[in-house]
Parts: sequence; C-alpha cells; structure tokens
Amino acid sequence: MPQIFHPSANTLSRLTLFGMAVGPLGLLIVSYLLIRSPYQTGVRVIREQPVPFSHEHHVGGLGIDCRYCHTSVETSSFAGLPPTHTCMTCHSQIWSTSPMLEPVRTSLAMKQPIVWTRIHNLPDFVYFNHAIHIQKGIGCVSCHGRVDKMPITWKEEPLTMEWCLECHRHPERHLREKREVFNMEWAPPVPEQLEIGRHLIEREHIEVDRLTNCSVCHR
Repeated sequence: MPQIFHPSANTLSRLTLFGMAVGPLGLLIVSYLLIRSPYQTGVRVIREQPVPFSHEHHVGGLGIDCRYCHTSVETSSFAGLPPTHTCMTCHSQIWSTSPMLEPVRTSLAMKQPIVWTRIHNLPDFVYFNHAIHIQKGIGCVSCHGRVDKMPITWKEEPLTMEWCLECHRHPERHLREKREVFNMEWAPPVPEQLEIGRHLIEREHIEVDRLTNCSVCHR
C-alpha cells in the first residue's frame, strides 16, 4: 500500500502539538512582561514638556523646598502645579531673556497657564490623596524617587495596584517622621526602619488592616 503522508508530516504534527501545548504559556509570559514593561507602566519614560524643567537644578542645586511649587500637597488630594507667577518670581530677574523660558513669559503675558504633560497620572477610578500620605509620614521619595537628581522629570515607580498594595500591607517599611517627609536625602538606619515604622503606626493610629480595603482607593 503506498504511503499516504509524506515523512515530513510527522515533524509537522509534532510541531503542531508542541505549539498547542507551549503556545498559551508563551502568550501568558509575553503578556506578563508587556504589562510590566515601560511601554505600559511609563517608568523612566521621558515625556516632552513645554519647558525642560530640572528638579536636579531647582531642588538638588538650589535647595528649593517641594512645597514652594507644590503648594497644596499637605492639604489636598492634588499636589498642585505652580502658577506661572511663581516661576516668574525668580525668572523675571534670572535668565529673564532665555529662549528656553519663552513659554513661561508668554504664559504670564497671555494670562494662560502652561499646559504641562502629566507624569504621574492615575486612572479616573483610583482615588489618591497626597495629604493623608504626607500627614502619616510617607516621604516624597517613596513614590517619586530622587527627584532632586532628575535633570528632567520621569516616573520612577510603576504605581500599579500591586505596587500600592505592597506598601499598604507593610507601611512600616516606608514611614518616617513628618519633619523628614520632604527631605530627599533622609534614610533611616537599615536595621531600625521596621522598629521605627511600627512605632509610627501605633503613634499615628494607622489601621493597617483597613488599608487594603477596596473602598480606600476605589470610591
């Protein structure tokens, strides 16, 4: 009886079976890596801005406090962006004719705010309050990284639900005294951090069990 299938059909069938078994797993792995890639999270992705503002220069070099520009960070859910006249407090005297700062001067003259590109932009279904984090002793560095060393601002952490929950489950790893919240260089003695954190949890009456309740972030 003549052979119906070519011998290569055996190889093809094996490859097909292998693909059916491994293909879904490979798809899951690729999806997992994609979800955590900078393409999805935006981590360390540089966004074009109307003015190339340098935190490294203003915070690290000149020592300007975060609250000078982000005025509502201690009292509001939104940290706030500086109005143009805040920038011009200095730049009406310093670099007053710099071409790089032309958008700032135009903004003041036209009485129209500068349209900055948001770097840390959570979905609409997520509620985040800067004030409560500041009041409980979470430093700017915990979420924003060392902005005092950023020549142009980027997103340092993914700010995913998984990332936020990890902090909410173990806040003792990040808590610090309120006087050190805006100190970019502050770092606790490593062995004592957990002890300090537990003390602050008790002192500030932080209900750790409640921090992972869905209603805390989804309202």
